[in-house]
Amino acid sequence: MSFEYPYLLLLLGLLPPLWFLLRGGDLSPQKHFVPELYRKMVLPGGGLSRRSRRALLFGSLALGVIALARPYIDRGEIRVRQETTDLVVAFDISRSMFADDIYPNRLAFAKRKFFDLLGAMRDTRIAVIGFSSRAFLVAPLTSDYESLRYLVDHMGADYVSLRGTDLLAPLEVTRNLLRHRPDKALLIFTDGGEKSDFGREIDYAKRHGIKVYIYGVGTPKGGVMRDENGGVVRDAKGDVVITRINPAIGKLAEATGGVYLPFSLRTGDITRLAELIRSGLRASEAKEERLRDRKELFYYPLAAALLLFVVAMTSIPGRKGAMGGGVR
Repeated sequence: MSFEYPYLLLLLGLLPPLWFLLRGGDLSPQKHFVPELYRKMVLPGGGLSRRSRRALLFGSLALGVIALARPYIDRGEIRVRQETTDLVVAFDISRSMFADDIYPNRLAFAKRKFFDLLGAMRDTRIAVIGFSSRAFLVAPLTSDYESLRYLVDHMGADYVSLRGTDLLAPLEVTRNLLRHRPDKALLIFTDGGEKSDFGREIDYAKRHGIKVYIYGVGTPKGGVMRDENGGVVRDAKGDVVITRINPAIGKLAEATGGVYLPFSLRTGDITRLAELIRSGLRASEAKEERLRDRKELFYYPLAAALLLFVVAMTSIPGRKGAMGGGVR
């Protein structure tokens, strides 16, 4: 058995001299009460002697000191190996993501899928970025999923230009956020924008080891876009603009070793995507921590100290005459 704070045991050496100093003192509570009230408080039949009461109090004090010294049994060292993966999630917040072909709009739907993703990911640090013509950081890498949920839920289009979809921007941010990781993964919620050739983005992702996973948010039928005031967006001729999912975006995921997943109302699709992301990042960083396996024992002397203190401060009745002749 060992002690966390062994120096506190030195206080036990003060108890013998303290006993000697107090042996002539009067610890009886009788002097603190008027005789009539004291007779009503004390049960007939006697109680502990003054010496016994003092011994119990000193025993309680000694056990309290031992409890404060934190006795424990050291069972040795335990090695805990924890593997974590890092994932960057990017939300396309260009104007087309406010189209209403998915209720209530594409961006709101993507947020709900992200919340499902949080429930499916384990031991994963996640960073969130938003992008359109440029990217900005919503949340750095963190395992605090409640904070991520709050930040994404309140993420809007107030901080970036809403014109255009530059898919190179989230790739550049991902490279910076995961620069120390051999495997880099980026999940993008997007409708794909209007480009048909993603060769530049594919080349960048391959050069920097980024696997791109795409969740396509949008339908082939398409929907109308809304402006800041909720009105329908029209082109220069006054015609209503219809925006549709860009299937060419799947080439970016496939060419970089990732997966393209089209929009679905099924709840299990994002769980499947989470499994694919984790399986593609098995060579993730592993941290080993060394912990001491200890069994704490302080509560045993602490419980005994409290018991002795209660007994010492309580008048315990005995058989008539059994304790009446004790030392006073």
